[in-house]
Amino acid sequence: MHFLFAWRYFKSKKSTNAINIIAWTSIVAMIIGTMALILVLSVFNGFEGLVKSLYSTFYTDIKVSAAAGKSITVSQEQLQKLKGLNSVKNFSLVVEEKALVQNGENQSVIYLKGVDENYRYVTGVADNLWNGEYDLGNEEIPKLILGVGVEGALGIVADRNIFSLKIYLPRKSNTDQINPLEDISNDTIRTSAAFQIQQDFDNKYGITNIDFMKKSLKLGANDYTAVEIAAKDPQNTNDIQKAVQQIFGNSYLVQNKYQQNQSLYSVMNTERWVIYGVLCLILVVAAFNMIGALTMLVLEKQKDISVLNALGANRSFIQRIFLSEGMLLALVGGGIGMLLALLIAWLQIKYHLIPLAGGSFLIDYFPVKLRLMDFILVGSTVFVIALIASWLPSTKAASQDFSLRSE
Repeated sequence: MHFLFAWRYFKSKKSTNAINIIAWTSIVAMIIGTMALILVLSVFNGFEGLVKSLYSTFYTDIKVSAAAGKSITVSQEQLQKLKGLNSVKNFSLVVEEKALVQNGENQSVIYLKGVDENYRYVTGVADNLWNGEYDLGNEEIPKLILGVGVEGALGIVADRNIFSLKIYLPRKSNTDQINPLEDISNDTIRTSAAFQIQQDFDNKYGITNIDFMKKSLKLGANDYTAVEIAAKDPQNTNDIQKAVQQIFGNSYLVQNKYQQNQSLYSVMNTERWVIYGVLCLILVVAAFNMIGALTMLVLEKQKDISVLNALGANRSFIQRIFLSEGMLLALVGGGIGMLLALLIAWLQIKYHLIPLAGGSFLIDYFPVKLRLMDFILVGSTVFVIALIASWLPSTKAASQDFSLRSE
């Protein structure tokens, strides 16, 4: 019954135009706030998904590394147990170290990864070559695959470079106080290709043959930096992580893809909530307009409140009428805002209407990804803000005593 009164007040023409103007201003503000929240969150979802997919190209589902120090010892027994896990698609043995690569006067410090033949099956590097062919060579004649950023810094074209690069690596040995330079390996290497994935990797990484790396670093036969594992079903990563941890023991660090990039995901999650909080201010502005509109409506409907009191309506019923009026304003504004956001997002997904300026990114339009939870979150936020905004005017209406004689 109270909702019917609220609906009638919503449709009826107010005696004061200011009430209509303020009420519709609050609705428009709700529309803009709701639409902005959903669209910005959807664009953020799109960029988040894109960044995660790029990082997933380079990082594997599971990584086994040293809990302390740089290197780990991997036994044949552990490798056999790892092969016996049905949920593991493939794995690669990795040796990683900082290296100085030099081409004449051009030089670059990179993270050099020595990998085995399985590496191309556990990451997407081989599928993201900018030029050349995936070729790591062998221990005696190693080949180097560079990120395109490193390629540019060295001033070469990886698949056309006819000259060898100089590469310097620290050896694993006790430092010779007389001649520390003897602990630095000095080798030459040819490039075979360049990859392009994401700027963080393109500017920092190079990939080469693991046997060459172990020889240069003077590592033992079973010494590695990490074991990188690809899962058959990434949804079962947590179960695989537990099984791998049992194989290697607690002295090894076993991380999933999220844990390998925890700082990145934490920052992205924080940014998401900061954006949400800032855009909620638009809804707060709409709430102030709603308070003004409902307060003026209460003053206008004093006679109606007196009649309802005379007919036996209690204070709770009066309060629910004006609470329902506020919820109705929020429902109209929030509903229209969601529909407009859905329409704009669909058009952007289908037709890429809004371009991404600059032209240097992997895509030339704003990515959008709609999520049901965003609609639920925004709808709940609109409801709570409208409830709080309606509470004060509705309480004021319920607390007033009017008599028909005075009217």
